[in-house]
Formats: sequence, C-alpha cells, structure tokens
Amino acid sequence: MDERANERLLAPPVTIPDMFSGIEHFAIASPNPKGLADWYVKNLEFTQVWEYAGNYFVEAKNGVMIEIIPSEGDFGSPTMKTPGMRHIAISVDDFDAGLAQLKTQGVRFAGEPYETLGNRLVFFHDADGNLVHLIKRAKPMPRAGA
Repeated sequence: MDERANERLLAPPVTIPDMFSGIEHFAIASPNPKGLADWYVKNLEFTQVWEYAGNYFVEAKNGVMIEIIPSEGDFGSPTMKTPGMRHIAISVDDFDAGLAQLKTQGVRFAGEPYETLGNRLVFFHDADGNLVHLIKRAKPMPRAGA
C-alpha cells in the first residue's frame, strides 16, 4: 500500500452538517383547493399563509403547513391500510372543548371518541373526506435529543 492510501485510511471521517431539519409541509390534492384551505382555517384555526396558481398553504399554530393542490382524477377508495398517507393528527390542549367545537361546526366524524394508552382521540373527515384525528396525549411524544 502506498503512503497516500495509508493516510486516507487513517484520516478522520468527514462530517456533514445537519441538512434535514424536519417537515416543512405535506400536500393534499383536492378537487376544490380553496374550499379545503378555507375548511382548515374555519374548523381547525389554521392560517392561510400563501397562495399561488391555485395552490394554498395553510399553517397550524405549531408552524406545520399543509399545501393544498389541485387534484386530478377520482378519489378512488383508500382505506386505513392502503399504502400512502392515511390521516393528519391535530393536537389539542383540551380534548373535550376541541371535540365540542368540531361538533358545533358540523364536522363529520368517522367514529366515537376513544382512549388508548392514556391518549384521547377521535377521527373525523375534512371537507374532501380525508381522515383527520384530534388527539390529546397523556404525555408528550418522545423527541430526538430530549
């Protein structure tokens, strides 16, 4: 082995700075993007932050955004087990108050509220029929670096 090859083997590994900081947004394709954006603003207290060419960005209070884009084709018949995104989880500080507010707004529920592992949740549908669930965790989820 030549001297340079030996130096390369003994060199410390190259470190790459953190590149990936988390989810900025995810997208939902909708036959009525403006209507669906308005639904998230009205029912879940999101804020519309940007619009371009029929695409709408709505932001939750914790900074996560949904991009709502024009859809093409039919809805099909996805189920909870079909590959792909199946639901959006919306955290709430007061489950009963959040549930009551959604009921007064006429939100369409996919079942009754229930508890699992100390967490309270209920599934419901947004204006396009996408599954969303309201969740109040008994304790926060573990976080990286915590």
